[in-house]
Order: sequence, then structure tokens, then C-alpha cells
Amino acid sequence: MRRREFVTLLGGAAAWPLAARAQQAAMPVIGFLHNAAPEATQYYLPAFHNGLGEAGFVEGRNVAIEFRWARNENGRLPELAADLVRRRVAVIVTLGSVLAALAAKAATATIPIVFTGSTPVQLGLVASLSRPGGNVTGIATMMAELGAKQLGLLHELVPHAARFAMLFNPENPISPPMVEEIREAASTLGRTIEFVPASNAQGIVAGFASLVEKRIDALLVPPVALFGARRIQLALLAARHAIPAIYGERRYAEAGGLVSYGPDLADQFRQVGIYTGRILKGEKPADLPVQQDQVRAFDQPANGCRAGRCHTSVAARHRR
Repeated sequence: MRRREFVTLLGGAAAWPLAARAQQAAMPVIGFLHNAAPEATQYYLPAFHNGLGEAGFVEGRNVAIEFRWARNENGRLPELAADLVRRRVAVIVTLGSVLAALAAKAATATIPIVFTGSTPVQLGLVASLSRPGGNVTGIATMMAELGAKQLGLLHELVPHAARFAMLFNPENPISPPMVEEIREAASTLGRTIEFVPASNAQGIVAGFASLVEKRIDALLVPPVALFGARRIQLALLAARHAIPAIYGERRYAEAGGLVSYGPDLADQFRQVGIYTGRILKGEKPADLPVQQDQVRAFDQPANGCRAGRCHTSVAARHRR
């Protein structure tokens, strides 16, 4: 081999690591921010990856993901959001956590944010659903309206129930409009409803003690991150105290809950993955309308209870 060819070959070989590092550095990074622990969303994360895949992105191949979990310490969200901003992530994703979306928006006005959550206009996340403006877009869940429908279904399942209750997380900003919607729905049905606060596992236990003391006939549990992470605890407590309950997410029924009625969260996460991919390709959040997710599932438990027989099942379990 001639000397000139050898030097050229050697120079090319030395350039390979530099090129590889440059390619790795150029790989876009998604910042994933959530107020709960990893267990709260791991059930649906594959759907998010599927959406990214539909948009042409695969983690580790042409995109990286930095996860930040507040582990139910909501006060840490601003710090975690600021950390993602310092790392110059290409987009911040806040699946199922309005608190995380608000923290992300407070931390940056330039990095795109993709969220799922209820009442985004009222909370100031976007200017409107059709024209979000700014750096935020995503999927809006009809959580407040969903609660009224849940109450109506629960009334059908337990027709003789007079006293209803709803668990709510007082630290969640979507709770006030949800409470008002349910209060109006209960008034329309001519029923009394109690609102029981619970912001952690201990609060859930205390809440059920209050339900028993007040002789509540039936319970609503909305699909918020805190309760989703504690779904097994909630299903067990409802069964132990023989309180018929309706939940806002499919996994509650799978965990042993009586019945669930709510949006398809897996499809929400897939849609967020698609939106995230479109933003990584250059589209602006302001040009992507906030999609409205519709309720798509009415899930009965796996114990054979089906429409037409649920009234008997519920009545048999009802303590009165």
C-alpha cells in the first residue's frame, strides 16, 4: 500500500468516532415529565412508542427519551421541568398529568409541549382547541363531562341508592370544574352527593372510612393520575366495604373494580406519540389543533357481569 493511501485510510478511520459522536449528539431528545411514579404510566407507554413509530421514530435509533418522575411530590415538578429545559430537549411530553403540563409551560415558552388532560383552555394551557397558539398542544379529555355520565350510569346500576360520593384530588387543578359538573348532575337526579378529598394513599384510606361512616351508597372515582396509580387499593377498599363504584379507566375493572367508563387512554398516548413525531419533523404546536378525545369504553368486570345482569350483581353486593 502506498504511503498516501495509508494516510488517507488512517484519517478516515480516525474520523469515524467523531462522526458517530456527532450523529449521536444530533439525535433529538424527548423530555417525559410526570407527577407520579413510573408505574402510573408504564401500562400505556408502549402505545406512546407505537405512535412515535407511526411517525418514524424509534427510541435508541433516531430519538432518545429523558424521563422525569415527581413520584407524587408535586412540588418537585418545577425543578424537574427546569432540568429538562436546561438539557435542551426537543419536546416535552406530559401524558395524563395536567400538573406536569402546567409546570412545563411555566418553565419554557419555546420548547414544544404535548399534553393529555382536561379543561386545557380554562387552565391556560392553550388559547383554544382549534388554534392553541404558543408552544403547547395535545389531547383534551372530557373529564368533567365524563363524571356526569358516570353518575348517571351508577344511578342505573344502583337504582335505589340515595347518597353518592366522589373521590377527588384537591391538589389537581381540574378538580373544581369536575366537582361543579357532578354537583349539577346529582341535583338533576335528585340525589345527594359528598365530595371526599384524597391526595395520597393515606388520604384514600381515610376517605373510605368517611364513606362508611356517612353510609354512602355508591362511589365515583375519576381517571386522575393519583387514583390510577392506586387502582388496586381502591378496588380492594370498595370491595371490602361493599361500596359499588364506577371508575374512569379500563385498568380499574381489570384490577377487580365493579365497572369503568372512560376514554381509551392507550389511544390517547398513541396520538400523543404521533403528535410528538410530527413536531420532531418540524411542525409547530400552534399549527396542531388540540384533539378532543371521546369516551370509547364501557368495561364490565371479568366475573361474568354484563348488561342486563349487572343490576342483580350490584344489588347482591350492596350492604343494604
